[in-house]
Amino acid sequence: MKKVLVINSSVRSLNSHSRKLTEVFVEHWKNLHENPSITFREIGTNPVAHIDENWINASFTPESKRTEKNLKILKISNSYVSELREADCIVLGVPMYNWSIPSSLKAYIDQVLRLNETFKINPSNPENPYVGLLENKTLFLMLSRGAQGYEKGEPNAHMNFQTDYLKTIFNTMGIKDIHVIAIDGSSLDPEVLKKTIENSHQNIKSILDQETL
Repeated sequence: MKKVLVINSSVRSLNSHSRKLTEVFVEHWKNLHENPSITFREIGTNPVAHIDENWINASFTPESKRTEKNLKILKISNSYVSELREADCIVLGVPMYNWSIPSSLKAYIDQVLRLNETFKINPSNPENPYVGLLENKTLFLMLSRGAQGYEKGEPNAHMNFQTDYLKTIFNTMGIKDIHVIAIDGSSLDPEVLKKTIENSHQNIKSILDQETL
């Protein structure tokens, strides 16, 4: 059975467009799969701890030499990494805050982007030294943005520090199969927003109906 990990990073528990996209995904996934295995990780309303010097020291201590204190410091990080490893499909809800991502998601990324855990380094290939360790997974980026024009070739594309950043992070961890579903203009004209939401919901359903996940 395919395992799904749903991660929400919006600080809004209500009226969150990115959260609504993950809900639409889950609803349609349940329609397609009997007794689905779905894990929810809430990092928006339940923020992730930022890493600190003790975390850095513990993370870069060889596994065989880690102390009880090191293991305690890395306990939460290890649980996040385990969830990613076990998932076949990752659904990540991300609103655009100040042209980037929520700080809680950045904190989460710092907890899971770990050398020899989710990626390793191949020194013989200096042009592309990063080798991802989370392969054979599918990622759905469920994005929302208050304005429009953030796609390639559009007027605000140079201000989009959300999409390509997330792709780079998950590519580094070995996840290459990435679908981007975005709601643009969530703060603009209600009719335009309504159409955008309808299209986004339909895109989710179309992808799930067509692909073997």
